[in-house]
Amino acid sequence: MPSRSPALAEFSAVILAAGKGTRLRSNLAKVLHRAGGRTLVEHVVRACLPLRAREIVAIVGHQADAVTSAVAPLGVRSVLQQPQLGTGHALRIARHKLDRRSKYVLVLPGDAPLIRTETLERLARAHLSSGAAATILTAGLADPTGYGRILRKSDGTVSRIVEEKAASPDERAIQEINSSFYAFTLSSLWPALDALRPENAHKELYLTDAVALLNARGLRVLAEVSADAQEVLGCNTRAELAEVDRIFRDRKRRSLMDSGVTIFLPETVLIDPEVRIGPDTVIEPGVHLLGATRIGANCHIHTGSVLRDMVLDDGATVLEHCVMAESRIRSAAVVGPFSRLRSGADIGPGARVGNFVEVKKSRLAEGVKAQHLTYLGDASIGKGSNIGAGTITCNYDGLRKSRTTIGNQVFIGSNSALVAPVRVGDRAYVAAGSTITDNVPADALGIARGKQATKPGWAAARRKQLAAAAPRRSAGRRARPARRASKKRRH
Repeated sequence: MPSRSPALAEFSAVILAAGKGTRLRSNLAKVLHRAGGRTLVEHVVRACLPLRAREIVAIVGHQADAVTSAVAPLGVRSVLQQPQLGTGHALRIARHKLDRRSKYVLVLPGDAPLIRTETLERLARAHLSSGAAATILTAGLADPTGYGRILRKSDGTVSRIVEEKAASPDERAIQEINSSFYAFTLSSLWPALDALRPENAHKELYLTDAVALLNARGLRVLAEVSADAQEVLGCNTRAELAEVDRIFRDRKRRSLMDSGVTIFLPETVLIDPEVRIGPDTVIEPGVHLLGATRIGANCHIHTGSVLRDMVLDDGATVLEHCVMAESRIRSAAVVGPFSRLRSGADIGPGARVGNFVEVKKSRLAEGVKAQHLTYLGDASIGKGSNIGAGTITCNYDGLRKSRTTIGNQVFIGSNSALVAPVRVGDRAYVAAGSTITDNVPADALGIARGKQATKPGWAAARRKQLAAAAPRRSAGRRARPARRASKKRRH
């Protein structure tokens, strides 16, 4: 990991993640909603991490334990704000929790996940170079509805932030908005926070009011305009959440296409942020690539398949409408269509897993074929073996799971059941329709089914019997209405 930048080493980062998010109309804390494959707050944390600031602190409140659990694995320390009395109050709570060696603080909203590391670094460096008390990341929006507006002085510095509800018609016409991303010099911020008063309808302390207080003390407040207004978009409604998710997905697809991946109808393809794909791989419409999936070069994923936490070696193919998770497909293997790989499946080089075949915790060696209607669970299958349609490894006896071992060059006939634990030796055959409960030695034939009985002429005799009975049945059906009518007259 790169060493901390000497300049940013004097920064702490504080993520505001205590709110409920009432406009989402959800029982889940706002920052725990997901967009682009991660929680909102995780996106913000990940944007901070490369800055190598002295520390990252999350202010938590609503569903504090769940939010803490989401950020702790990333090295973020949580500070409880209880009760939640506004953003200014949140920074007051953080004051005695921050590293005393920090001279500056980056303040970030936990519900604005599109922010990029480069933008945060530019904000921090602009603040350092200016010597201002505060620097606000702003953006110009064609429709600024819902955001606080930036009011500037004649010299271009910021005089104050006015919230939309309190803005005049002229102020509402301003398109430069407050993103709620700030850089503060702590020696200036703390006195301003001490002077905040809850003079609003909610009786809360607003960090935005600190801007006017800093100006009143003769200190400069600057604005750093974001090069991409999308980065500051928040997620206050379900519609905004969906739009942010769309932007994340589009970013990911474009990045992959720029690196040499072909994606047809990209707007229909869902790809999580941790997914990695090699060059010259083709992704068809309607595919979902989720979790930490890794796909090599020259692979082909056909329409409608869903892959989660998968590994595909170079040249692997997934045909239409497969569902697979936590498994591996090796070079030149082909899976599908309509196949299911469950956790622990390992499909060997050049193997073929076909229509409606389910594989779980099983290793199929090189060249194995299981083409149709088969379940392979807790099994090891050797090179070049062929598994006939309808074969089942019976791996669960109601109490424990047991393994089935099939050797190299084995032929398993259709509609066979292999009752584990059982072994079938190299080059052995299992006759179609068999239920195998004992080991089958190498080069042997295993057969376990009832003896067939053939009765010549039985079918012809049966047809005559049915034909003779047909007139009697028809006559009976015609007579029934008369009997019912007779009964009715008697009543």
